[in-house]
Amino acid sequence: MILPEWTIAELQEKMESGELTARQIVELYLQRIAAVDKSGPYINSIIELNPDALEIADRLDAERKAGKVRGALHGIPILIKDNIDTADRMQTTAGSLALEGNIAAKDAFIVKQLRKAGAVILGKTNLSEWANFRGKRSVSGWSSRGGLTRNPYALDRSTCGSSSGSGAAVAANLCVAAVGTETDGSIICPSQTNGIVGIKPTLGLASRSGIIPIAHSQDTPGPMARTVADAAILLGALTGVDERDSATKSGRKRAYSNYAKYLDLDGLKGARIGVARNMAGTNPRILKIFDHCIEVMKQLGAVIVDPANVPNFDKFGTTEKEVLYYEFKANLNKYLKSLGADIRVHSMEDVIRFNQENEDRVMPYFGQDHMTTALAKGSLSDKKYKDALAKNLRLTRKEGIDAALRKHKLDALIVPSGGPAWVIDLVNGDAVNWDMESTSPAAVAGYPHITVPAGYVFGLPVGLSFFSTAWQEPVLIKFAYAFEQATQYRRQPRYLPTANLNI
Repeated sequence: MILPEWTIAELQEKMESGELTARQIVELYLQRIAAVDKSGPYINSIIELNPDALEIADRLDAERKAGKVRGALHGIPILIKDNIDTADRMQTTAGSLALEGNIAAKDAFIVKQLRKAGAVILGKTNLSEWANFRGKRSVSGWSSRGGLTRNPYALDRSTCGSSSGSGAAVAANLCVAAVGTETDGSIICPSQTNGIVGIKPTLGLASRSGIIPIAHSQDTPGPMARTVADAAILLGALTGVDERDSATKSGRKRAYSNYAKYLDLDGLKGARIGVARNMAGTNPRILKIFDHCIEVMKQLGAVIVDPANVPNFDKFGTTEKEVLYYEFKANLNKYLKSLGADIRVHSMEDVIRFNQENEDRVMPYFGQDHMTTALAKGSLSDKKYKDALAKNLRLTRKEGIDAALRKHKLDALIVPSGGPAWVIDLVNGDAVNWDMESTSPAAVAGYPHITVPAGYVFGLPVGLSFFSTAWQEPVLIKFAYAFEQATQYRRQPRYLPTANLNI
């Protein structure tokens, strides 16, 4: 089914004029999902549809008719990742059969914010099971509950993860925008690999309460959309101070409910942009795209500092993993303990046991070594954990991103977001062959990061990343928007069976 790639603004105009209602819009996306996701190309990005979506749309239409419009998201269909609690008739499982049947008692804070903004939560997206932190040889986009999500640009290629379904669904026009979550790369990688815009916010800008966790020092939800404008609108709806997430208190005076006001066609004029050459790798195809992006930014008035290398970007890999293991154990146990008595697992140990007892269904391709390693860790009071966390923050903040920004008097840094999607390999797991780094410094620091479509390699998308120090979302949105509007690189996917090597 052909459906225009409408933006949020375009859909609001159609609802205001009476050309479309929220119900009609939801119906159109449901038809599109039936035609593309579960048949036809079979993207398989959506794990569950909201049985109440049409009823919600009807209520929002009634509000509009009565003169009440909640804002830019009123009546707009949004998909959210299946590790985000919704107190409705949809499950929240992180893609795991161990949590099958889990109906949340409360909405996640960001879900409350979306409902308040008038968004129609259309359904939940598939993901890399347990947000890609179950086994070391994982297959991105695969979960035991949801199966395998495929890349709409080439169906034999990975969607990356863990917000695989959110990235693929937005790219395939199964929703207007989606919400993903990231610990390290799980918004940025699936966004760039599926040719869309993704924003990984500053830690604390958007609440994590009601989201199945990995690590509280890095986890954050964020928007994924086809345009910077739509991502900015969705980001504003996600913000807010949440008593259940103390990290949001730091955003009380730094967060905004309207990031659309920072969309500036001249946003790069006079900006000082640093090129993180030491993170860019050596792939000639990726570097050709990257260097062209740099020339575009120069033409748009940016002052380019090249190189502006990020110190210590590769010096914290071991301690990052150590922190993730400690926090995964503590955070997941806390979440599972809060679940009702009718749920079969209430601890990480229960999950590991369930997986072992259901190995054929749950672990046909890869194991759960991340979980078993995490289970063996001590408490968050351990000196080893505290020292690792302190080292991570020092190397990524003061002696990392902030050092590069300060040394060169920069507004932001840029790097290729990644490379073209790899071929799905259920036997060996993910085969990422990019000799570069884009996500870890900002993820570990808790700093903002935006990826924007930047070009293609044999028809497969490649993104450009902008990142900076904490709370610089307005600046990064301004830069990303100016670049996007000047280049308009994004192309609709063609659902090819494999990459077109003649492009």
